[in-house]
Formats: sequence, C-alpha cells, structure tokens
Amino acid sequence: MAATAFAASSTAAAVLGGARLPVPGSAVLIPPRPRRYSSLPLPLSSSHSHDVCRFSSLRVRASSSSEESSGSVQTDELLADLKDKWDSIENKSTVFLYGGGAIVAVWLSSIIVGAVNSVPLLPKIMELVGLGYTGWFVYRYLLFKESRKELASDIESLKKKIVGTGEQL
Repeated sequence: MAATAFAASSTAAAVLGGARLPVPGSAVLIPPRPRRYSSLPLPLSSSHSHDVCRFSSLRVRASSSSEESSGSVQTDELLADLKDKWDSIENKSTVFLYGGGAIVAVWLSSIIVGAVNSVPLLPKIMELVGLGYTGWFVYRYLLFKESRKELASDIESLKKKIVGTGEQL
C-alpha cells in the first residue's frame, strides 16, 4: 500500500540516491541552464576554478616591433608588386572575363557535385573509382625507382611548358 502511494506521488520523477531520475512515460520539464559567463567579473571560488584551469592553457605570444614592421614591409612589398603587375596588364577586360568565367565554373561544378551526391549509390561508386585510380597511380609512378624518376622528369617538363623557360618540347 505504501509502495503504491509512493509511486502515485512520484509520477514526474523517481528518487535514487538523492538524484532525481525521470520516470518513463512522464513529462519532465528541465529548467534552462544559467549563463556561465557574464560581462561582470566573478569572484574566484571552487565552482569557477575549472573555468580558470581551462583558460590557463591559453598562450599569449609577445612580438617585438621589428617583427611587426617586417610583416608590414612584406605586405607593402606584396601590394606594390601586385599593383605593378596589374598596371602591366594591357587588356584588363580579359582578366575580368576569365575571373568571371572561373567563378561561374566553380558554381556550376558545385551544382553538379551536389546533384551527383544526391544519387544514392553514386558517391560510393565515385569513392571506389578514386581509390582505384590512387592505387594505379601509386603502382605506376611511386612504387619503383625508375618510375619515380620518370614522374619527376614529366613534372619538370610540365613546369618548363607552363613557365616558358628552357627548350621547347
């Protein structure tokens, strides 16, 4: 009889070792948690010591004025170099056209990737294709010393073609 009275009186929560546990099937309202941090300084107590320990790992790095000035000099040199290169370009409208085309190409490719990703099995198939190609590339170019030399020479010839220095291939 006492057990049924206790069960009836504790429909919202059960008491176990001083902790209140929710009873299945009952609605339990959880009060909102108070804000931990405020703009006012809080006195240091044992309840806030874990916050102090967490922020004690924050490292502050001091820099001298010579480091700051060298950073600003590098930035000024970079901006001056970019300005000189921009002034040396004769047909600026072509640069804007290529830039706009690149932005449109990135936008279209993101739409295509999103469409491919929405097909159920296609992303997993594409992962398998990528893993297969990676395995082939490692076997073909990275596994043996001769093939690594061949890859290095191919990369160097491609660099020469792009930069335009050296002999024509």
